[in-house]
Amino acid sequence: MSSHRVTMLGTGLIGLFYTQTLHGKRSRDRVEVVYSRSRDRAEEFAAQLRIPRSTTDLEAAVAHPESDTVVIGLPNHLHEEAVELCARHGKAVLCTKPLARNAEEAKRILDTVERAGIFAGYLEDLVYTPKTLKGLKAVRSGQIGEVTWARSRETHPGPHSAWFWDAKQAGGGAIVDLGCHCIEIIRNYVGKENRPVDVMCWLDTLVHPIEAEDNAIALIRFESGAIGQFEVSWTFRGGMDLRDEVAGTEGTIWANHFLRTGFEVFSSGEGAGYMAEKAETVSGWMFPVGDEVAELGYVDMFADMFDAMDEGREPMETFYDGYVVNAVMDACYRSAESRGWEPVELAAWRGGKVGRIAPNRREWDGKTLIKQEQMPDGRLKLIVKDETTGEFADVVTEGEPASTP
Repeated sequence: MSSHRVTMLGTGLIGLFYTQTLHGKRSRDRVEVVYSRSRDRAEEFAAQLRIPRSTTDLEAAVAHPESDTVVIGLPNHLHEEAVELCARHGKAVLCTKPLARNAEEAKRILDTVERAGIFAGYLEDLVYTPKTLKGLKAVRSGQIGEVTWARSRETHPGPHSAWFWDAKQAGGGAIVDLGCHCIEIIRNYVGKENRPVDVMCWLDTLVHPIEAEDNAIALIRFESGAIGQFEVSWTFRGGMDLRDEVAGTEGTIWANHFLRTGFEVFSSGEGAGYMAEKAETVSGWMFPVGDEVAELGYVDMFADMFDAMDEGREPMETFYDGYVVNAVMDACYRSAESRGWEPVELAAWRGGKVGRIAPNRREWDGKTLIKQEQMPDGRLKLIVKDETTGEFADVVTEGEPASTP
């Protein structure tokens, strides 16, 4: 069984989560080199996580002979430089979300890795959560029919590092930070072959004294007619709220990933310590999850990335996916400015073409059956339409429910 030696670029929260995952769950893969822009932080991080080498030289970290894979956990404005170095030195690269600050930058990054012929994986952890993977399996097996609507919500009190709040470094605000998660979750549920066509978006800065948006809501219209909806906020109080809903022609999925999941802890504040990401208090009722890195998808994400590398296949999330996400986010910003639907502009679409969702016609007594419902008294109520006259009618019967042909 092969193992990988990793250079970790970044010592912030995401670098910590990534390294804890690699060392704790798939321990045959190890971080051998860590890069930070701060010498003190590099040395502290290396000592804490038993990493043998630390440096403040970005190129030396990427090119180090003791690593074969580079994981980018840096601020958004540094992603392109880091990817270029990986391409130059022939290293496999795994990049945190979002891939870039905008679609133009993301396309350059995508072109760089494809020209170099190196493995490139997009670290979108929230499509790898246990509940999402289970939900996707249900969708792909046809258990909820055709997906008509997918909603994803991520809200919390705001990010943990200063650069997130600077739109020049980050590329935007809550949409770039959180919307990228939601968009890719939605894309997985409606199907990646289903092209995002256009977007309607509202955004505003309601609470924080910053230039970037701290709240946003968007609708994404797909080629099939399905609608994606996301809600993101840096002003939600009480922790981090991660929820998804999916509606299909034959079923529904509802998933709560992080807040009020059934594990609740009360504390007076005595012996206070870390409880959960974005928790705002150390006393009172708190709502952690059992295994944070697993519940947030990091374990399955890295397993997929390294397994794909070993098996010579693409991972579930690629740099092309990251590029599509950036294109959708760009459309969100244009829509918020124009206050209308804006097209998702893609230089290249690789997903194919899908047909529009079509109503499934069922019949009862020669009429079109619209709906059937069991009444409290045991009778069956049908809503039917006479296609000849165009009239709708209620029919109450003692018979068996009509079946789908």
